[in-house]
Amino acid sequence: MVQTLPYLDLEPTKKAMGEIHLPGSKSISNRVLLLAALSRGETIVHGLLDSDDTKVMLSALNKLGLQIDDLGNRSVRVHGLGEFPVKEADLFMQNAGTAIRPLTAALAVSDGRYHLHGIPRMHERPIGDLVEALKSIGAKIDYLENPGYPPLQIEPPVLKKDTVIKVAGSVSSQFLTALLMAAPLLAKQLNQAIEIEVEGELISKPYIAITLNLMQHFGVSVENHDWQRYIIAADAEYVSPKEIWVEGDASSASYFFALGLLAGGPIRIYGINKESIQGDILFAEFVERVGAQLAYGADYIEVSSIQEGDAPRVQAFDEDFNLIPDAAMTAAVLALYADGPCTLRNIASWRVKETDRIDAMHAELEKLGAIVESGHDYLKVTPPVQWKGASIETYDDHRMAMCFSLAVFAGVPVRIMDPACVNKTFPTYFDEYKQLLK
Repeated sequence: MVQTLPYLDLEPTKKAMGEIHLPGSKSISNRVLLLAALSRGETIVHGLLDSDDTKVMLSALNKLGLQIDDLGNRSVRVHGLGEFPVKEADLFMQNAGTAIRPLTAALAVSDGRYHLHGIPRMHERPIGDLVEALKSIGAKIDYLENPGYPPLQIEPPVLKKDTVIKVAGSVSSQFLTALLMAAPLLAKQLNQAIEIEVEGELISKPYIAITLNLMQHFGVSVENHDWQRYIIAADAEYVSPKEIWVEGDASSASYFFALGLLAGGPIRIYGINKESIQGDILFAEFVERVGAQLAYGADYIEVSSIQEGDAPRVQAFDEDFNLIPDAAMTAAVLALYADGPCTLRNIASWRVKETDRIDAMHAELEKLGAIVESGHDYLKVTPPVQWKGASIETYDDHRMAMCFSLAVFAGVPVRIMDPACVNKTFPTYFDEYKQLLK
C-alpha cells in the first residue's frame, strides 16, 4: 500500500501477466451500506471495498446512530433501523460524492438537523439540482457558502403531498440515485406513491441500473418508464436480504483490461464477469474492439493482446463514452498507443468529478508528447511522435494516478505525484500493479 510518499517512479517496461483480485465496487459498496441502514434488521455485507470513500459512509452512519460490526475479511454487519436515530449531526464527507449525495436526500426527509461539508474540492462539486428537487417537496436545505454547492445545512422538512419530483439528469446520475434511494422514506411519511421525473438527458444510465438493481435486492421495486420517469409505490419499504455480496469494481478493472492489451498478458481479473450489474463492464468490449482478446469465466475475465511484434497495440477510435465516464479515463491513456488520432465524446461529466478531468487529462497527456484538443464534452488525442518522460500531477484524483500508471510501455520513465490518492478506492493498487509487471 502506498503511504504518503510525495511521488512514485515507474520505470519503462514491456510485459505484464498474472492474476488480480479486484477490490469491491465503490458504487455498490456505498449504496449497499445506506440501503442496509435504511432496512429493518441485520444485513451482512461481504466483499466491501476498504477505501477512503467507504470509510466516509461508515463514519457518517455511525454518527447517525447505526451500529456496524466489522466481521473481518471485508465483511460487516449493519444493524438496520429503517431510520437515523440521531437527529442532529455534523458530517464531514471528504470528497465522497457517492456518500454525500444519497445521504443528503435521505437526511432531508428524516426530520433532523444536519451539517454536511467536505474538503475544498467537494465544495466545488455541484449538488444544486438535487437540493432544488428536494426543496420542491418541502425539504429545508440551506447553502452555507455558494448557492448550488456544499456545505449544506439541513433542517426538518415540511413535506408536500402530490408533488412530482423533477430533477435534471445531465450533470450527474448521482442526483437521481439519491432521490430514488430516499423515495421509500418519503412514501412512508406521505403515505402515497412517489413519482420522479428526469428533465433533459439522463447521463450514465448504467449507474441508475445499479441503483434499481440494489433497491430490488432490498425489497423495493421501482417502475422505470424509459429512464425518464420512475414510480415508487406508497407501501415501498426496505427489507434486509440478510446477506449481500459486493461485486469487484468494474471501474478499477479497466486498468487491468488495458494492461492486458498493452503488455501482452494474459491478465486474469477475478471478482467480475460478463453478467456484472456495473456499466463499466462495457469497457471490456471496448478493449476488444481496439485490439484485445478476451476470455470469460464464471468469476473472472482474462485479457491478452492479439498484436504481435512492432504492430500498433491499439486501433484508433472515435467513441461516445457517456455510459462509462470513469472507465473512459483509461481509454484516454490507451489513445497514447493508438495507430492514429482518437476522440472521446460525451464526457462532460468529467468536469464535475474529483477534479476537472478534461482539463487534467489534457495537461498530463501533453506532458508525454501527445497533441491534445479538448472542449466542453470531448477530448481528442493524437499519439506522441516522440514520447517524453514526465512527472504526472494527479490533482488528488485516484483515477488520474491509476490510469497514468499505464504510460510505461513506450520506453520512457513516468513519475506519479501523490500516489496515495489511490486510497480513495484502491489502496493497494500500485502493489498489485507492480506484481503483474515482468
